[in-house]
Amino acid sequence: MADEDRRRRGTNDENPPSGGDPYTEYADFDLPAYLGLSSFQKLPWLTDGAALAERHPDVAIIGAPFDDAVSHRPGARFGPRAIRTASCHAGSINSLQLAIQPFEWLDVVDAGDAPVVPANLERGHEVIHRKVEAVLAAGALPIVLGGDHSITFPSASAVAEAVAPKRLGIVHFDAHPDAAASTWGVLRSHGTPMRRLIESGAVAGRNFVQVGLRGYWPPPETLEWMRRHELRSHFMTEIEERGAEAVVADAIAEALDGPELVYLSVDIDVLDPGMAPGTGTPEPGGMLTRELLRAVRQVAGAVDLAGMDIVEVAPSYDVAEVTAMAAHRCVLETISALAARRRDAGESQRPTKVD
Repeated sequence: MADEDRRRRGTNDENPPSGGDPYTEYADFDLPAYLGLSSFQKLPWLTDGAALAERHPDVAIIGAPFDDAVSHRPGARFGPRAIRTASCHAGSINSLQLAIQPFEWLDVVDAGDAPVVPANLERGHEVIHRKVEAVLAAGALPIVLGGDHSITFPSASAVAEAVAPKRLGIVHFDAHPDAAASTWGVLRSHGTPMRRLIESGAVAGRNFVQVGLRGYWPPPETLEWMRRHELRSHFMTEIEERGAEAVVADAIAEALDGPELVYLSVDIDVLDPGMAPGTGTPEPGGMLTRELLRAVRQVAGAVDLAGMDIVEVAPSYDVAEVTAMAAHRCVLETISALAARRRDAGESQRPTKVD
């Protein structure tokens, strides 16, 4: 029986199979997180474009296991797998923050990974673009698990092309602006995707809004380019002085100053490395995990979200999965906020399906 047909409403550990037999088989979705298929939250694994189009899910998780564009510590190619498995929960979950069971409101599937191969940057970006296109063609909102931050260029480009003629704004959480002209001459590194998006016309500079910048990079000439192209930047000093919620509210308004839709990009290094050590370019002095999770809920609850990525999780540098869990939770908070928007708009829950 298909995963979706075997799903029952209610949290898995409080709703055993009916019939009173303790040895009755559980559906994979209802088994503990450490058993069975390693899809995101043990959700249905649906990689074929035609099957996605037939099902027409609300949200599809995509893996972008790519780190050929990093400038410092490699390892983010292992990020999608680490994020998928960094959960203590399986089955139907209940958000205490938003008082909602998101999978009862949204049909969410795992669309698998883009077919990346190592040492071929151009091909990697192209297959990520195509994978996001396939999810968008099925009518689903793509949430991309990186991978290094260069994957935002193909991912957000695919979203911008799909939503046209509507315009796209981007809210970008990061320690670094990633708007360099090049990295040692490489135009598509993880330090350049935001410049490539603006130069390509996928998003206007004035609707590209960055939150959490700090540290000792980039140099003045990059900051001057950002000013000339009207990027809106909110540094950690502003968050320290005004608080994250006020800064994020401004970022939302700036991203929507003209555009109708928003793409959300979260580099896990926006967090202080004391809370997220598993990343390639850690930068001390960042956001708290609770601040970031609240910010993600704030964005997803306030805008028409067109796509999202969470990038730069490098599990080989992680400790007790805390970085991967923070990234995993960013995705869950986004999905829960989307479900809450649907509930608050007066829409109905998805039909209950039983064994």
